[in-house]
Amino acid sequence: MTRPLDAVVVGSGPNGLAAAIVLAERGLAVHVVEAADDVGGACRSAELTLPGFLHDVGASVMPFATSSRFFREFPADRYGLEVVHPAVPMAHPLDGEEAVLLERSITATAAGLGGDAGTYRRLLSAATRHEEEILDQFLGPLRPPRHPLLVAAFGAPALLPASILARVASRGGRGRALFAGMAAHSIMSLKSTASSSTGIVMAMVAHAVGWPIVRGGAGNVPRALAAHLRAQGGTIETGRRIASLDDLPAARIRLLDLVPRDIERVCADALPPRYRRSLLRYRHGPGVFKLDWALDGPIPWADARCAGAATVHVGGAFEEIVASEEDVAAGRHAPRPFVILVQPSLFDDSRAPAGRHTAWAYCHVPNGSGRDMTEAIEAQVERFAPGFRDIIAARHVLDPAGLEAYDANLVGGDINAGMFSLGQLFTRPTAHMPPYTTPNPGIVICSAATPPGGAVHGMCGWWAAQAALRALDRQAVG
Repeated sequence: MTRPLDAVVVGSGPNGLAAAIVLAERGLAVHVVEAADDVGGACRSAELTLPGFLHDVGASVMPFATSSRFFREFPADRYGLEVVHPAVPMAHPLDGEEAVLLERSITATAAGLGGDAGTYRRLLSAATRHEEEILDQFLGPLRPPRHPLLVAAFGAPALLPASILARVASRGGRGRALFAGMAAHSIMSLKSTASSSTGIVMAMVAHAVGWPIVRGGAGNVPRALAAHLRAQGGTIETGRRIASLDDLPAARIRLLDLVPRDIERVCADALPPRYRRSLLRYRHGPGVFKLDWALDGPIPWADARCAGAATVHVGGAFEEIVASEEDVAAGRHAPRPFVILVQPSLFDDSRAPAGRHTAWAYCHVPNGSGRDMTEAIEAQVERFAPGFRDIIAARHVLDPAGLEAYDANLVGGDINAGMFSLGQLFTRPTAHMPPYTTPNPGIVICSAATPPGGAVHGMCGWWAAQAALRALDRQAVG
């Protein structure tokens, strides 16, 4: 650090790095402090099972890493960051019939839905055509729409519970199962208001840009971001855990890629008591239980077309998925959990030795759950891929406690850094507006505990950086 710092960012997840990059690109002196020994937060890769088998520890499939405003402007090619698109974004196997395929083409996807083809096209066609405008509106804080009619057309069905929209929009089981699986990415009860929004967005992005994986592992994303930050003059310090603001170097503003409880702890008296109490009232959502496998061969899906998808939704029929997510929302463990599975080595041969493969899967569990869900997850996979257990060479388990130990922002295994609910969607972490600011003008929040929440999109950091720039402008005027 050769000149006085303008900004210090605590945490080097994609959002913390995005915030730092935006500020550094404006010519500001920016320093990032990270507790772990490498950058990335929950977006890292490692040999978790056997030598030569590379696994994504947290984030893996990245639909928003090519579609969000931040990543659309990021010079990925300059840093060798390459995404790989599977032939099919997602497959959803069903008992006793062909799997449902979520394909890049709306028409091709609709053709596999029987009598629901027309409804699916009507629901997704307009949204997909305007995917960029919709994402720019909703990947951020609550604000007046730039395209009111478009937002209204998207928002009306999006506000419905997924269980209701699926029944209204679909007459057959195939369409309902497809939509339930996509909506279940919200990690909330599918009977909850606005749970449809996740399902619509996930389908829209699949058709518009796909659901890619990153060649060489998800950890290449933060490495590319860090390289770009350094190219802009920013600096990064790893292996340094911050206990309080006093541990940070002097700077005009501090940006925190932390969850509310850690913001309250680190900031202490730098924030007023009422705001600190509101941070401690923040609600975290369910956790996940994750398995990584080293495999002796590809997963033997009963429907071989599932091998054309990097992502597979293993949960069966609509009713089963709704029941599974309802159990978790009520604090119970689903006996037949909805499982999200990813098989990246089918599309990226750098992930495993020749002829062998990696895969991972997780199911949703109550926050902080200590129950071992290995048998339940593997039974679900075996159900649609008989012989799966026979090809497991090694497995690695990450329960909610393990996930939180890996990244403190994953409280109780909550990978969204907070419950996804209508009441907390735009007011995370508190009702303070804009949500990235705090009562202290020198402290800004840039974590996924701000809108738009979880996933690798960088937009929490992008918006926080805008708030920080305004704060710095006010300091200069003052």
